[in-house]
Amino acid sequence: MLTRDVAICIRAVDYSETSQIVSFFTRASGKISAIAKGSKRPKSAFDGPIEIFSSGEIVFSHRPERKLATLTEFEQRPVLTPQHGIDLFALNCGYFAGELLDHLTDECDPHPELFDSFEQFLQNTFEAVGRGDFLLLLILFQLSLLKEVGLRPILDACVNCKSRYATSQREVYFSSDGNGLVCRDCEANFADKIRVSRQAANTLANLKTIGDANEKTLTEIERILIHHFTEILHKPPKMAKYIVKS
Repeated sequence: MLTRDVAICIRAVDYSETSQIVSFFTRASGKISAIAKGSKRPKSAFDGPIEIFSSGEIVFSHRPERKLATLTEFEQRPVLTPQHGIDLFALNCGYFAGELLDHLTDECDPHPELFDSFEQFLQNTFEAVGRGDFLLLLILFQLSLLKEVGLRPILDACVNCKSRYATSQREVYFSSDGNGLVCRDCEANFADKIRVSRQAANTLANLKTIGDANEKTLTEIERILIHHFTEILHKPPKMAKYIVKS
């Protein structure tokens, strides 16, 4: 049975001299892994080798007893690359978002809103200018990803005592185990915690103001999120080192 869907390639590795194994995030079918036979041949049915972030309509067949689907059609849209003027940091943000998407979603588990969010994130990131804008877009996508998979942290109140966050609080922490912000009175209950500056806490507690945050604050927030993803995945994401230096 053939399935037609709209997809974005989030991973592509060589399988042989002429074929690739590709991972797509699709709008209606979720994440799928497929073999693209002959994709590296000059006159392939896929308009050449499949590149990461290429997008378009795909057709594939998938049998439940097989791990890999078979890609039969893919109309690749033009792929933006550093040679076309994309900032390398922006590209790394895209790779990082794709890695997190791959790790936190299951095969054949559709998330149409997340697909739209990822597609918009890539478009906005590759058109943005400046490290601060790249970080802002990455942070917003990461929060939407966490929300979609049921792991959105609590950022407007203490996860322990439930007291609402106030801008007057002198000390605030983030606990990955607690999945959110922790107030000064409750921080002793969490061994896994990191201190959060007042500027970063204010921004996290009121995300409507994140567009006004400076690059230093955005970098701190991204460092917090990287810590959170590391705890969730039980290992550091590979691309994290290219986003924020430890």
